[in-house]
Parts: sequence; C-alpha cells; structure tokens
Amino acid sequence: MLFTLSGADNKRADRVLDNEPEFVVKAYSDMVYGIALSQLKNIPDAEDVFQEVFLTYFRKNKNYNDELHRKAWLIRVTLNCCKRVISYNSKHRNVPLEDCCLSCQFETPEENPIYNRVTSLPEKYKTAIYLYYFEELSAKEIAAILKTSEANIFMRLSRGRAILKEQLKGVIEL
Repeated sequence: MLFTLSGADNKRADRVLDNEPEFVVKAYSDMVYGIALSQLKNIPDAEDVFQEVFLTYFRKNKNYNDELHRKAWLIRVTLNCCKRVISYNSKHRNVPLEDCCLSCQFETPEENPIYNRVTSLPEKYKTAIYLYYFEELSAKEIAAILKTSEANIFMRLSRGRAILKEQLKGVIEL
C-alpha cells in the first residue's frame, strides 16, 4: 500500500520519519496488533507482542528512508515475535482461563465466524490472507516481506480462500 499524504499529513509523516514515538505508535499500532492477534488468536499474547515490537523498534533506533521500509520492518518483527510466542507456548502448556472459569465470556469483534476461520488457517495461508485483506498490502509487498515469490503469494491466497470457502459453507451465505 503506497502512502499519499496531504499537506497536514506531510508534517506528521516527517515526525514519524524522525522516530517520534507517539506518531510511530499511532501510525502502526492497528497493523501490528492486528497481525499479532491473527497469528496468536489470543488477546493477551497479541498485546505482549505489540509491546515487544515497539520496544524493539525504539531500542534499535533505526532511521528509515521511507515509510515502506519502516512498515516492512515492523511486519517482519511482528511475525518473528509471534513465532517465538507460538514456539514458547507449544513447549510450555498452560490451562486457558476459559477452562478454569466457564462463566467468563468475552464479546469482541474477533469472535465473528469469518475472522475465526481466517485465524484457524495454516500459518502460511493465514499470514497472506491477513496482510492482503486486512492490511491491504499488495501481493508484491507481501512477497517482499515474507521473502518469497509473488506467484507463491497468489497461490497462498488462492488456497486460503478455497479453504475458507469450504469452512464457511452453511455458516454464512456465499
């Protein structure tokens, strides 16, 4: 997704390029949180990854030539943090809070059937579909971030959509 900025937004983008924490977090918080939540399917873990990504970003104190490089770096770090959490969680099994407290029910947008189906896809399809549809990145941008070919991304999107279509039969009208 290419950025086109108005005059007022240009000043804001200059501040973002200067690494002002307030503006960097505001500009990318939804994207980082959304990716983390789609990968982990767990709000507390997604919040932890969110914090870890921005802490890493500000500790590194890197300067970027443009917003595309910054965005790609944040996506890559978010995915890597998610992989670490998934790896840790697979080695350290915990009892979910829902199993301990059956009366606890959370009503969040993440509980809708389509979002739940997307997050239940295999990781390579889930990542491609999330970045393409939720973050509105092009297949070319996703391929660069995931270090794979654009054709591979189109194949992942096609296969992921086919799986979703099959899973959503009867749940929603297609």
